[in-house]
Amino acid sequence: MTPFEQITVLLDREEAAYRVVEHAAEGRSLEVAAVRGTSVSQGAKALVCRVKGIEAPGVLAVLAGDRRAELKKIVAAVGGRKGGFAPAELAERLTGCVVGAIPPLPLLAEVPVVVDEEFLVAHEEIAFNAGRLDRSVVMATADYVRIVAPVVASIAAPSAPAQPLPQAAPRQPG
Repeated sequence: MTPFEQITVLLDREEAAYRVVEHAAEGRSLEVAAVRGTSVSQGAKALVCRVKGIEAPGVLAVLAGDRRAELKKIVAAVGGRKGGFAPAELAERLTGCVVGAIPPLPLLAEVPVVVDEEFLVAHEEIAFNAGRLDRSVVMATADYVRIVAPVVASIAAPSAPAQPLPQAAPRQPG
């Protein structure tokens, strides 16, 4: 069964409120959000991390598509000692998906899922690439939390404040 099929079977079995969006293959948050009709902050960015000091082969860290992960916070959330982002081959082996298509659901391996708390409270629906770059799922956030039962912690770097646009210098007469 493909990762996409695993996801839809799981969501159907759990009676989740979701819809599938078919689109051109896209792995970049901004572009895929426009195709889905969602905001970038609704997109679940799923990152596979290696964490020393825990038994699991990796950790799936999930945060908003417009945020950066803070590794120290991810490591602390699962009780590890040290961590780093997993190389692409390990991420693909643990998830069965290419980087960019990794869903925020553990499909192949028993890995802990850590989700950024701000991400979960920001929107009633989340969106993610569903195991392939040309299919997305938009689902109820409450159903996601119910099904995955993730560790919830602050794992994203603070949002950068909006920078004011530079003012043009006044023109001098003459």
